[in-house]
Amino acid sequence: MTKILVIRFSSIGDIVLASPVFRCIKKQMAECELHFVTKYSFKKVTEFNPYIDKFLYYQQNMKELIGKLKAENYDYVIDLHNNFRSAKIKWALRKKSFTIEKLSIQKFLLTEFNLNIMPKKHITLRSLETLVPLGVTDDGLGLDFFIPENEKVTEDHIPTSHQAGFICLVIGASYATKKLPVQQLMELCSKINHPIILIGGKEDRGAGKKIASVDPVKIYNSCGKFNLLESADLIRKSKLVISHDTGMQYIACAFQKQVLAIWGATTPQLDVEPYYGSAYSPKDNLPIYENILLNLCCQPCSKYGENECPLEHFNCMKKMNMERIAQNVHRRLNIS
Repeated sequence: MTKILVIRFSSIGDIVLASPVFRCIKKQMAECELHFVTKYSFKKVTEFNPYIDKFLYYQQNMKELIGKLKAENYDYVIDLHNNFRSAKIKWALRKKSFTIEKLSIQKFLLTEFNLNIMPKKHITLRSLETLVPLGVTDDGLGLDFFIPENEKVTEDHIPTSHQAGFICLVIGASYATKKLPVQQLMELCSKINHPIILIGGKEDRGAGKKIASVDPVKIYNSCGKFNLLESADLIRKSKLVISHDTGMQYIACAFQKQVLAIWGATTPQLDVEPYYGSAYSPKDNLPIYENILLNLCCQPCSKYGENECPLEHFNCMKKMNMERIAQNVHRRLNIS
């Protein structure tokens, strides 16, 4: 029995983008036991993944975690994080390891000097490349996300006005420079002629309330009302998803949803655009996703986003045309 440990501490989006690694290992390696270590705060992201045999969680006590990992006696370690903590684990375990390229220099040159020498290879594909020495290859099936039946949203928790179909608008993001300002989100919602569910956490509840005030019947503010898995289920039930650069964008990809991806401080040039796998076949003439961005010379300005625009103008978001985004939605949903 081959025993393998996969490391990816955060975040929601990065863990979802790494999900094909678990599936490909389990389906292509006979007699393999697969363990995964992440931060406890991200437990829900993979807790119900059937390809993972055991979960171990980091809760600010690296010594305790390493002790548990040593007791497992792994054959291989797959490091999909490549930071100080994952290096410490690899050093302590002293097992054969395979590590993703972090591309820190390339990302620095891109965000600081607009010099793009990125490999133009999606982070999911780079994660899968770490498995080549094990004889594991990409199956082309894209991302995974699993929701148990007891975490799915029942019809009675969705407004009657939305039960015939809705789009999801993900209004949150980890940093302010990855989000459209509330005023623009209000404008966008006013121009979309279709029921909308706002997706976000408790921290987005106030912004969601303002946005929903544009049309309380058409717009349902679910921010803070549902947990991660329930919000993911709303994504699964939706007709289309509009999202900033967040984990929900990639969860939408896992459910093969049409995605309009809105980019500000971060951009697809960082090799993190929506991902569906090479086996996906479009069902019509429209691409399943589109990247919405202005391609300004100052984009991307950050690997992860910032709390404030470094140039103090925030043109990447403020100058976006909400009418064009709404027209895109209507075209995809065949709404006149």
